[in-house]
Amino acid sequence: MVADHIIIGSGINALTAAAMLSGKGHKVLVLERADHVGGCMLSTEATLPGFTHDVMAATFVLFLTGPAHAALGQDLARHGLEFCHTPHPTGVIRPDGSGAILTTDRAGNIAAFDRLSPGDGAAYKADVTGIEANAPLLFGLLGGELWSRQTATLIAREAWKRGPRALLAYLGEALMPARRWLGSSYQAPELQALLAPWTLHCGLSPDDAYSGQMGKIVAFALEAAGAPIVKGGAGRAAEAFRGLIQERGGTVRTGADVTRILVENGRAVGVCLSNGEELRASRSVIASVAPGKLYGPLLGNDAPPPARDAVKTFTHGRGNFQLHYALDAAPRWTTEGFDKVALIHFTDGIDAVSKSHNEALRGMLPGTPTICVGQPAALDPSRAPDGKAILWIQIPDAPRSIKGDAAGEIATDGTWSDATREAFADRIEAILRRHISNFDEIVLKRRAYSPADLEALNVNLVGGDPYGGAATIDQFFVWRPLPGSVNHATGIKDLHHVGASTHPGPGLSGGSGFLVANRIAK
Repeated sequence: MVADHIIIGSGINALTAAAMLSGKGHKVLVLERADHVGGCMLSTEATLPGFTHDVMAATFVLFLTGPAHAALGQDLARHGLEFCHTPHPTGVIRPDGSGAILTTDRAGNIAAFDRLSPGDGAAYKADVTGIEANAPLLFGLLGGELWSRQTATLIAREAWKRGPRALLAYLGEALMPARRWLGSSYQAPELQALLAPWTLHCGLSPDDAYSGQMGKIVAFALEAAGAPIVKGGAGRAAEAFRGLIQERGGTVRTGADVTRILVENGRAVGVCLSNGEELRASRSVIASVAPGKLYGPLLGNDAPPPARDAVKTFTHGRGNFQLHYALDAAPRWTTEGFDKVALIHFTDGIDAVSKSHNEALRGMLPGTPTICVGQPAALDPSRAPDGKAILWIQIPDAPRSIKGDAAGEIATDGTWSDATREAFADRIEAILRRHISNFDEIVLKRRAYSPADLEALNVNLVGGDPYGGAATIDQFFVWRPLPGSVNHATGIKDLHHVGASTHPGPGLSGGSGFLVANRIAK
């Protein structure tokens, strides 16, 4: 079989590229090594029959607000993609039971934050309106091809409008870590605790450069679009993409493990599967894989020497730990007002987030991990039988490999063994129990996934890293994934690299797939 384009992998970026190109009349072949499409968009009855859990990815705010959804949303809806919303996207509960909630009502947020501490509402208003005012520059850099005439024109226009020094001053301020931003802007510890954990979901920490700006962007996005989830589970999004691609004449194959990209005369011409089958592509190969996989076994000696050398120092991010519960009834929170909040963090604040991140970065099981709790059934009752509920829990700062336990309580052999996984789940459960008054009465079953378990499900999650590599400034923007990267080129003609490892980085936006498909189509 000869396709116009062969796409390796079926995460949201790969599927976006396939849907866009097939919509232009191109013949597309998507190859996925697993037995399901979607990559991190995986929904299963992980605990008990009738309880649908998103094993990894859950919230689609970046997709819903991005250009990929603008281009494909109506067609995906015809294939069953439907979102569930809440006006209370996120909140935080601190160890003493105090808390704060961010809603989709700006005036309400400003008033609520001023009640926490006079002046904090005005500071929040300044932050989110600042994102609005700078939206053309910010989202042009985050969503466009960085090495392009459009981006050069954007920067030149901003320099002309602001003046070069003012533009440099703004860009310098954008590099501010979240610790300095939150500490200087907000007095209420509840508000600092509300915003600090979101840096972890960006592949950063409160002490990393640019984490303050990303924190503001996340707050703006959550207020604008909430924390939408897919009705019936994130896997339904993957199936909607599959349906659309096939409707447009494309082919999606699962159980197709690509072991080699075929290169002839410096050009990608196809792939070889683990069963020896060779498949040819007349126009391009698009790889949605980790950099080590692309410039290692997939290309082998065909990998360009600069990339082969640079990938040796490529750094993956922290691991991810997932914990899921089937519940006999909805949880009763000891802090009022959280029954309909989509995503709840448990943390004491900036220092607590920084401490748990640092422990995980050093290979330690965090003594008090930063916990993110989702309540999917509160938004989408179809996720559980009538009267029942589920919890989706993510620890965004688990160690990829273990050197010890920061609390000195869990004995480990240096691996994510079943015993270590369950002992760490017990630590998380003890924190949940303090904040859910009926916890012991309603738990029916739990299921934990360690970083090692997640990598076994998806080889792109190297060490359980869901960010496609650390998103620190040295591996972001024009330096993502490698210092010599130019957009999504690889140094091999007609071979393109997409996915969380590439610009614009991690998250369910479909951004890199959208950019590559547009470039190819032009």
